[in-house]
Amino acid sequence: MTTEFDLGALLAERGAERYELHGRYLNHQLPRMLHTIGFDKVYERGEGAYFWDADGNDYLDMLAGFGVMGLGRHHPVVRKALHDVLDAQLADLTRFDCQPLPGLLAERLLAHSPHLDRVFFGNSGTEAVETALKFARYATGRPRVLYCDHAFHGLTTGSLSVNGESGFRDGFAPLLPDTPVPLGDLDALAAELAKGDVAALIVEPIQGKGVHEAPPGYLRAAQELLHRHKALLVVDEVQTGLGRTGDFYAYQHEDGVEPDLVCVAKALSGGYVPVGATLGKDWIFKKVYSSMDRVLVHSASFGSNAQAMAAGLAVLAVMESEQIVANARLTGELLKSRLAALTDKYELLADVRGRGLMIGIEFGRPRSLKLRSRWTMLQAARKGLFAQMVVVPLLQRHRILTQVSGDHLEVIKLIPPLIVGEAEVDRFVEAFTAVMDDAHSGGGLMWDFGKTLVKQAVANR
Repeated sequence: MTTEFDLGALLAERGAERYELHGRYLNHQLPRMLHTIGFDKVYERGEGAYFWDADGNDYLDMLAGFGVMGLGRHHPVVRKALHDVLDAQLADLTRFDCQPLPGLLAERLLAHSPHLDRVFFGNSGTEAVETALKFARYATGRPRVLYCDHAFHGLTTGSLSVNGESGFRDGFAPLLPDTPVPLGDLDALAAELAKGDVAALIVEPIQGKGVHEAPPGYLRAAQELLHRHKALLVVDEVQTGLGRTGDFYAYQHEDGVEPDLVCVAKALSGGYVPVGATLGKDWIFKKVYSSMDRVLVHSASFGSNAQAMAAGLAVLAVMESEQIVANARLTGELLKSRLAALTDKYELLADVRGRGLMIGIEFGRPRSLKLRSRWTMLQAARKGLFAQMVVVPLLQRHRILTQVSGDHLEVIKLIPPLIVGEAEVDRFVEAFTAVMDDAHSGGGLMWDFGKTLVKQAVANR
């Protein structure tokens, strides 16, 4: 019997039901939220840094799937690699052989990762973090991991235990006995290390929530403190790694930092096949996998699968040949400088910060009485509403997709595909300027939408 399956026909027949299907069978709050803020678009196609709807309108993507689409959508080199690996019909995931692609990808990845020696491949960023937590605990023989306030390292139980946002943690206790410290506070770190039970500190060089960078010298000083107390430095580069900040890893912006474990994911996938990687020092891996009896003590059913490895190899090849890291640095500097120049013009614009193509735009309390009264109204209903008021017209009027950088934050985070250039910078800055002009006019559709958000926020209390 021959099975017939036509994906194109299925999408043509049922694609229009996308929001209804999601509301019925998946997370029912997602379509509700998208309908509320007017983000319930129907995108038909994606390529590079753009989407297109059924009417042929283009949308600039300044979100990159939360950083997954580092090379944009459907890069031809990654697509070809996936076609090639499928056509090769490899004897994949036998579990009892050693295929070449995982070793080749590990070799290429470690070439960009001085001081690191081995790689474990999983399927996501949170799994990369889970691996690092397990390896750090086993290698040191200690139970506790330190993390930073407002950190985000994933949402599975182990990574949730080192998540610095209470909104994600609430209702999921008991978690692991891990402890937060303020980002950049070496005294707080030293006080915890003095207790003698700390396995590691896990830290994002630039926190995704709010786009807060570790202070200059912090990572190196923290590393010295940790090693003095026989604890490990774990750097989470799931979002900041693979060129995002203008270097291959964000920790490489600071001299002398040599992490014991590094977590990567997102952009390594090429936007196609989920993949995560935990890179570490040789002695840590040899301690975890100390004998043949422990050969499977940590593994992943889909880890190192051929499609993910092919995608990763293609991504690294593109990054090297197309100078993706340099482009992220130069384009990021251009975008950041042009946005920073607007802070004197707009009193609602408080700060522009970040590195490379990871930029935070923060809004703050205005000086003028009329704007201040409107700001206060929004803040009383729910912090973060003004940032949402900016995000919505960027999409609705200017067809640019962005995100608010966390719950209750007046910060927009820009993490576009690393392939964007001056044309995309011009388009974003022009649109952002128009939205800011509207906001500072004191009236209009933007503030009318703000009233709608206030009513929604009050109703949800």
